Amino acid sequence: MDDLAGMAFEAAFTELEETVRRLEEGNLSLDESITLFERGQRLAAYCSAQLDSAELRVRQLQTPMDAE
Repeated sequence: MDDLAGMAFEAAFTELEETVRRLEEGNLSLDESITLFERGQRLAAYCSAQLDSAELRVRQLQTPMDAE
C-alpha cells in the first residue's frame, strides 16, 4: 500500500471504480487482469482503512457531546 500513501480517498475510490469497470469489460489478457485485480485489492483495502479512520474520528468527536 506504499504507493497509495497520501492518496486522497476520492482519487483512490475513482481509480478503484475504473479498475472494476476495466475488469468487468473482460478485454484484457490474463496477466493484465491479475495485475488489475491485485491493484483493485490494494485500493479496496486502502479505501476501507480510510473509511474506518474517518468513522473513528467522527465517533471520537461525538463522545464529548454524548456525555453532556
